[in-house]
Amino acid sequence: MEIRTLERKDREPLAALIRRIETFSQEEQDCAIELVDTALTAGNRDYSILVADRGPEGGLVGYVCYGPTPMTEHTHDLYWIASAPEVRGQGVGAALVSAMEGDLRRRRGRLVRVETSATEAYGPTRGFYASMKYGEEARLRDFYKVGDDLIILTKRL
Repeated sequence: MEIRTLERKDREPLAALIRRIETFSQEEQDCAIELVDTALTAGNRDYSILVADRGPEGGLVGYVCYGPTPMTEHTHDLYWIASAPEVRGQGVGAALVSAMEGDLRRRRGRLVRVETSATEAYGPTRGFYASMKYGEEARLRDFYKVGDDLIILTKRL
């Protein structure tokens, strides 16, 4: 598996992968794909995307989208990460986050911030972030809707 920078040829396979993520609502899928399009725009400095590519036989099996947090010094947001359902638990997400963190360290990044949901469906996602040493920094009760808190996780690089 190769972790590499997003290329124009990846747009449709990545959009198809995003549409297969069962925890993403239609609105979330549309937003994630919009950021893919923005990342492919000439002169983009706001969003970086790395993809996990298993080559001709496996294709794209995951991606991570991240970027600098506006009006901060060396702080970055991890906006989206996803892996194909059939490869979960095989280290794809960990490889993507590690590659992202390496890139951010080269850019003198010092802090990564992640926002996620407190719903049961996102339990495995929160477990993944905990395994990557992201800790809960804050929680906003009933943020997304009543009963669905926003959890802010961070990791210092």
